[in-house]
Amino acid sequence: MKRAVDGGQDIAPSGRVMSDKFLYETLDSASELGFLKKEIPSYLKDNLNPGFELRPYQVESFARFFHCLDKDFPGKEWPLHFLFNMATGSGKTLIMAGLILYLYEKGYRNFLFFVNSTNIIEKTRDNFLNPLSSKFLFKENIRFDAKRVSVTPVVNFEGINENDINICFTTIQKLHSDLTTEKENAVTYEDFKDNKIVLLADEAHHINVGTKSQQDFEELNWEGTVRRIFEQNEDNLLLEFTATLDYAHQSIVEKYRNKVIYRYDLRQFRNDGYSKDVCIVQADFEEKERIMQALILSQYKQEVAAKHHINLKPVILFKAQKTIAQSQQNKANFHQLIENLIEDDVERIRDKSDIPLVKRAFEFFESNGITPTQLAERLRREFEERRCISVNEEREKEVQQILLNTLEDKDNRIRAVFAVQKLNEGWDVLNLFDIVRCYTTRDSKAGKPGKTTTAEAQLIGRGARYFPFVTGEQNDRFRRKFDSSLADEMRVLEELHYHSINDSRYIAELRTALINEGMMDEREVIKPLQLKDSFKGAEFYKRGLLYINERVKNNYGYVRSLSDMGVSKKNYAHKIASGRGATGTLLDDNEKVGRVAEAAQKDMKITEIPRHIVCSAIARQPFFTFRSIKQYFPHVASVREFVEADDYLGGLEITFLGDLIELDGLSNKAQLDAMIGLLGQIELEVRKSITEYRGTEDFKSNAVSSIFSEKVLKLIKGSERANGDEQFVSDKGWYVFNANYGTKEEKAFVRMFSRQMDTLKENYDGIYLVRNERHFKIFNFSDGRAFEPDFVLFLREKGGNMLTYQIFIEPKGKHLKEHDNWKQEFLENITEKFKGKILTFKIERETQKYRLIGVPFYNNEDENQFKGSLYEVVGN
Repeated sequence: MKRAVDGGQDIAPSGRVMSDKFLYETLDSASELGFLKKEIPSYLKDNLNPGFELRPYQVESFARFFHCLDKDFPGKEWPLHFLFNMATGSGKTLIMAGLILYLYEKGYRNFLFFVNSTNIIEKTRDNFLNPLSSKFLFKENIRFDAKRVSVTPVVNFEGINENDINICFTTIQKLHSDLTTEKENAVTYEDFKDNKIVLLADEAHHINVGTKSQQDFEELNWEGTVRRIFEQNEDNLLLEFTATLDYAHQSIVEKYRNKVIYRYDLRQFRNDGYSKDVCIVQADFEEKERIMQALILSQYKQEVAAKHHINLKPVILFKAQKTIAQSQQNKANFHQLIENLIEDDVERIRDKSDIPLVKRAFEFFESNGITPTQLAERLRREFEERRCISVNEEREKEVQQILLNTLEDKDNRIRAVFAVQKLNEGWDVLNLFDIVRCYTTRDSKAGKPGKTTTAEAQLIGRGARYFPFVTGEQNDRFRRKFDSSLADEMRVLEELHYHSINDSRYIAELRTALINEGMMDEREVIKPLQLKDSFKGAEFYKRGLLYINERVKNNYGYVRSLSDMGVSKKNYAHKIASGRGATGTLLDDNEKVGRVAEAAQKDMKITEIPRHIVCSAIARQPFFTFRSIKQYFPHVASVREFVEADDYLGGLEITFLGDLIELDGLSNKAQLDAMIGLLGQIELEVRKSITEYRGTEDFKSNAVSSIFSEKVLKLIKGSERANGDEQFVSDKGWYVFNANYGTKEEKAFVRMFSRQMDTLKENYDGIYLVRNERHFKIFNFSDGRAFEPDFVLFLREKGGNMLTYQIFIEPKGKHLKEHDNWKQEFLENITEKFKGKILTFKIERETQKYRLIGVPFYNNEDENQFKGSLYEVVGN
């Protein structure tokens, strides 16, 4: 029987969980109200592959699991069963790896990973076990404190190493077969009865055969097998992962109402910028010309990436309709096209296509000196037969599996893939940029997408994984960077192009299917952001400056002591067990309970501890390798100096607490234990100060005309941002853009600012308020975090002394103030660092002078407080 929480404590004090509410909905509310602790333990972060930076939604998923594991809530049942409903491409396997590390610390050693596909099993084994894989999930050496831990594949849980992370990888089909048929060395139900085990189910929607058909769980099906395994031990955990949960199926809803821990679906994933944007390229071309157009666009993407120093090899998928024979014919035709490709074929597309994207591609080729002859030559070389693979038959797919799973690797030269249906779940390629539909038929009914169109939309969703890159100041590798600059040439690196015939009915059906899948949003609208002609004609636009800083790698060159990294000089206290104690009667009226005598104390400098003991303690702490010491304390020349110098360990002391006899003759063990404790404390304090980047304190001048440009924005119809407040800002000469596509807080700020104009004009002319629509970033001094202030205000003093105030302004809703408090501190730091300083820039015979200021957050409810802060710094 299951043990359950009856009633119990609500997850958030905002109210009880309603019977028709999903667990994830309650957790949504708890998260919004700040009731979830979003701190990731260092042993989890530090033991994941450092190449995989945790994204905010992954941190959120961990926080929800930690909360639900430790807290009671209505409907909680043991053994514990949770489901993560997360989008394809969101990094579910990385979340699994993090959960394995977390649960290892909680005492779990045995993990059963199962899925319905052999392909996914092999790929996941590689990701969990092979340090040479580009997608290896763990740090090469996993450590918990001083203990090294191995990840070990096992076939069952007999005779396992209790210090290892033991993972059994299997398909659900094989698991079901092994448990229903006696086999040598196979897993048995006894394995699960005697060991507490974490079951990790990927693509978990395939398990629910019994629920969907409303069969009894005792039936011999996959779901019954999983349930029987799961219920063998009350400490077992079942963690399911899927991008596809059928919320329309009543039995599924009832099963998972109190189990779905997080719903982060494809629509949210895409809207948060973590996927490519899908664009349908429809053309009245024959198939050969549609393929040529796709090849040209693919090469365009490679050339754009190369121009911006991004190593990208874009891949094209050629999709056949139904049969392997069709795919084979597509491949044969393709090779013939490539072998005979000449410049005339390129020029024909250039002259015939009226698609804006294709026109931009040819403009790019021309401006970068790539002639049609050169382009034809590059296409013949890039798409020669040895750079194409077919993955149709199972045997063929297995032979090509390594190439298929490593398409992003630098030494993988594959540019084209030919397939019918084999590339569905488990294919997580990032550099797929084009899909060519090599057929023209439709299978819709009454205008609704048919099965083929729905499958095409699902394929597009799997292919739209974002290819990570950084460029210039755009340092978020994993998110789209040009939603606010659709005309930027690099935008093409954030788009997946689906090439089809120009059939309006089919395109409408495909759009519907993509909207249903979450890969398109029917509410999207395109809005132009334009500079007013009056501003473009102004002297300030032509000659004015904007001062911003840069982000640089933190080399820790400024660190010359432990204290520079935040290490306290306070003595570390180490207690030696003395065996002292006392007895007493708790309910005695005289209240005389024996007291334990206070321990004696002895201070000892680190330099007084034998050096071999200190070095032994250092050797047991992986953080204190000389390489690590040199990284964070670059002026240390040797371990000896680190141990003996007053600025480092030599300046610290340990306070020993214990029996006088013990203290008079401190044992080597006591001193070693104390040193290990001290080093652990130092590590904790140092880690708090470790940052990969820092923001420079030197702000450099940039021409206003080079920073603030016109853009094309993609916004959501009906949202607060889509309303540009055009009527209000149109006659405001000081507001430089044609619209304010900001939040309601930003719009309130602009209206408040408008009411200050009469006062400001008494002392200033050349007043310009510029909304920062991702035009520039500044970087936090201490850790290099990027900050895009919503506005920058320029005020030029009257009187001819050419002093201009450059003021960073950030409107912020009250609910976000605490979360973004670091930004307010950064603004205050800017004001403090540039207090009394004037930045000068000489242009010809004229010297421009600027003063930099950051003011506290603006909030509509506290606008008088903001006005006071603003006038305080500008002197009105």
